[in-house]
Amino acid sequence: MTLTTEQSTAGQFWSDVDRHLVRYGGWFTPEIIDRAAGSFVYTADGRQILDFTSGQMSAILGHCHPAIVATVQREIARLDHLFSGMLSRSVVDLARRLAESLPAPLEKALLLTTGAESNEAAIRMAKLVTGRHEIVAFARSWHGMTHAAAAATYSAGHHGYGPTPPGNFAIPTPNPYRPDFTTPDGELDWQRQLDYAFALVDAQSSGSLAACIVEPILSSGGIIEPPPGYFAALAAKCRERGMLLIVDEAQTGLCRTGTWYAFQRDGIVPDILTLSKTLGAGLPLAAVITTAEIEQRAHERGYLFYTTHVSDPLVAAVGNTVLDVLQQEQMDVRARELGDVLRAGLLDIKDRHDVVGDVRGRGLMQGIELVLDRTTREGADALGAQVTRRCLELGLHMNVVQLPGMGSTFRIAPPLTITREELALGLEILDQAIGEAAPA
Repeated sequence: MTLTTEQSTAGQFWSDVDRHLVRYGGWFTPEIIDRAAGSFVYTADGRQILDFTSGQMSAILGHCHPAIVATVQREIARLDHLFSGMLSRSVVDLARRLAESLPAPLEKALLLTTGAESNEAAIRMAKLVTGRHEIVAFARSWHGMTHAAAAATYSAGHHGYGPTPPGNFAIPTPNPYRPDFTTPDGELDWQRQLDYAFALVDAQSSGSLAACIVEPILSSGGIIEPPPGYFAALAAKCRERGMLLIVDEAQTGLCRTGTWYAFQRDGIVPDILTLSKTLGAGLPLAAVITTAEIEQRAHERGYLFYTTHVSDPLVAAVGNTVLDVLQQEQMDVRARELGDVLRAGLLDIKDRHDVVGDVRGRGLMQGIELVLDRTTREGADALGAQVTRRCLELGLHMNVVQLPGMGSTFRIAPPLTITREELALGLEILDQAIGEAAPA
């Protein structure tokens, strides 16, 4: 058989992948992606794939949004990168606008590049301000792959890398679908679980508790949303111990869950908020936002987080454009409305397929968990991989949690710009893929 030019080129591409790329987790999607636009990515051989993950959960305005493209084209020719001690208007404007979007007293921002970096900076700040070093996080957490962020990440990444910094404690993740502490009627008894968790923390602590870092919805951990009331109680536990509460909204922030920030559902205000992914709509922009009091204390103690791309003007200009679009198009309202459509579709799929054990999440950040049996709730990792492959063949990119024991949970986070018709198409493909892959 004679190979076409495209097939020959593709063969060389995958040969180069095998020969030259470091594998960094999970598997590579077996497609060569040539371009992207709106809610779709397009392969080198012309296939159109609906993107139900917004890239790496980041492209909240879809791919190549015209406003973002225009900003990058304009700013790259005007102000690309500066010495870290120099400031541009775009940086200061973005800091001010982020403060305006948040409840008091959050008003001081540090602009960085990635979620891991923003969590690193937040943890470093918390340690300096409190004069302590111990950090608490959920047992299914994901906060990044740098030093302190990785030490507070428990869903994966600890085996084989040697000891983490001392003073890192994991507490049970409040998972209503898989409760470990239960009420008499079998529901999650999160208050008893939380009390037990901090009793263990207190027993292990050397008296140097600095902060607790949490995601409002644990994404890599399996789209787990702690019940209403939990975070208020957690904040109280932190206050009792003089700890700071860091909320990591790398994936949930900026309208995705139907409110500007996911923590707003719970009536709390964190001491430190971290943002990433969504702030740059796919470009490398992150932020740490805290109170004037905490910033002042950190400054007096010599807070140091001097990096090459701190306060970069180009991505700050993009961040301002992201806020423009979110505000002008009322994306929080849109995410709530389309989230209702998405949930109704996922619940309909659950009604038709016994292998769907649970539907959970909020707004345009939802998930489904596949199980071998609804009574035992045993996960179906192999089935999750099958459904993922079949969805891709049918033209839908789905993100199954690529971590051991969690490969049966899909993370669904389409762009906030997705249309109802595109949502319906994705749900139709997912329904078909589950029906074809599930055992009869």
